[in-house]
Amino acid sequence: MPDLQSPAETAIQDCLAVGSDESVAVVTDDERLPIGEALYDVASEVTADATLVRYQPGDQHGAEPPAPVSGAMADSDVFVAPTTKSLSHTRARSRACDDGARGATLPGITEDVFTTGLGADYESIARECEQMLDHVAGAEEIRIETELGTDFTVRPGERSWNADTGLVHEAGDFSNLPAGEVFVSPETAEGTYVVDGTMMPHGLLEDDQTLRFEVDDGYVTEISDPEIREQVETAAAEVGDAAYNLAELGIGTNLAVDSLVGSVLLDEKAAGTIHIAIGDDAGIGGDTEAPLHLDGIVRDPTVYVDGEPIELPSP
Repeated sequence: MPDLQSPAETAIQDCLAVGSDESVAVVTDDERLPIGEALYDVASEVTADATLVRYQPGDQHGAEPPAPVSGAMADSDVFVAPTTKSLSHTRARSRACDDGARGATLPGITEDVFTTGLGADYESIARECEQMLDHVAGAEEIRIETELGTDFTVRPGERSWNADTGLVHEAGDFSNLPAGEVFVSPETAEGTYVVDGTMMPHGLLEDDQTLRFEVDDGYVTEISDPEIREQVETAAAEVGDAAYNLAELGIGTNLAVDSLVGSVLLDEKAAGTIHIAIGDDAGIGGDTEAPLHLDGIVRDPTVYVDGEPIELPSP
């Protein structure tokens, strides 16, 4: 069994910098309990005000958690959430940060990913994020091309790029853990993108397997894969076209992730990759609310910023 104490110490002490006078809510579910308990144990060594909140796994990434979970996140100084389904793009998470809590979500985390991803040098990740922000901040157009057929353009408009450094030290700060990406929720997007890395529900794709998406005027119009198409259609029955929103373009900056393992949480941070997401973007600078946020990782992209190619981080 992996040693969970050391990565839990990295998360609580380094990434979240929990103080002895702060309250901490560890939010987990039945399937991620060992990781939740490891984080709770370390938090309890730092502060006397640590709480472990456990609930049944959600039905979908981005689905809102039960009210007691939302309350625990909002009422704490610090929250950390190793869960089966992502809380990153929920109103519960964004409200907690708006109220001044700082926190990290670990959606779909496994014990192996926890030990691998939290073994990174987060000061180095922060430097890579800053360097990438220097390339993309203020750009009018980002274009992505790959040999497998991706030819995809996003225009951020007035929306800001964000850095997911993993260093969550100020009130209201938020990050995924493991961390390492810069990302934007574009005002509009168009073209074709071909996922050849990791995407749920498939996990890591086979060598000859690809997933193709067509995008027009900021909305996904065609999805080649029937399982992913069904997820989006189910969400669309609830929220309409918002489910087809092109939600995110992200660029991986974690040099410690040098190969894909089938975990979206870890693989979207891999240096030398980009990822594109469908659905909710209200928690990352957009204005669309939807009960899903589906990331697909694209390997070996060429990225053009206002027509000029840029060098991506390389492990």
